[in-house]
Amino acid sequence: MKNEQPAGYDSEGRPLYYQNPAQPAETASRESLVSVKPEAYDGHNFNPKIRAQYANEPDFTHTTRELEPTVPALSEKLQRKHEESIQRYPFLNLSEGEFVILQIKRHPIGLLLPTIATVLSVIVLMTFAFLVPDFYASATTSYLSIAPSEGLVMIVLILLALLSVALGSAFIWVYQRNQFFLTNESVIQEIQYSLFSRREQTVSLGSIEDASFRRQGLLQHIFNYGTMRLSTEGEETTYRFAFVENPKQQVATVNNAVEAFKNGRPVSD
Repeated sequence: MKNEQPAGYDSEGRPLYYQNPAQPAETASRESLVSVKPEAYDGHNFNPKIRAQYANEPDFTHTTRELEPTVPALSEKLQRKHEESIQRYPFLNLSEGEFVILQIKRHPIGLLLPTIATVLSVIVLMTFAFLVPDFYASATTSYLSIAPSEGLVMIVLILLALLSVALGSAFIWVYQRNQFFLTNESVIQEIQYSLFSRREQTVSLGSIEDASFRRQGLLQHIFNYGTMRLSTEGEETTYRFAFVENPKQQVATVNNAVEAFKNGRPVSD
């Protein structure tokens, strides 16, 4: 019998000792579902080609890639499509065998208001410029003594007209630089915010979870344009592309490409 010191005494003077509570048998034999001991391989404790999920999927093993993957041979048809896309879109970063299926530009209706504003501004300014000589001819001598010269006023009006044309042209260029591309491997969105601000987004077809469109308002239904929306898996990032012409057909093409890519079928145009 172990010589243990009592932890205390009861009211009658009898010693009291510490006692470990008995652990239920089912608790002691239950395995953890959070972590599972990896399998052992000959010579190694893991296989670098295998990735196992030990947290919420202990029974699933995912094969990632070969250590030295072989380069697949491209058919002549696929190689020709790739070369044509490289020549037509030299600004895109296309991988080997990747080709462009669909190019989406913004609907021309988005240029209507800025074009009208530019034209009206130029008309008003040039009208005033043509009326300047008549105005100075009819003005009194006292007014002409304090007013700027006729030539200076005309130069200012002409410069303002040229500035309006430049601003309108810059807006049209920025608007047309916003493009959306669908390839047999990914979607590429080029976003031009201003003359010196640009961003490019590339998302793999395998990462796209949902593709949809929204057409709202009378003008969008009459002229058949709307906003296309793509959402990705994981971080649930959402990509939007506005002023898409015929958005229903464009989204259907993207969905067909995503479905073919995820099911292992060739993504064709």
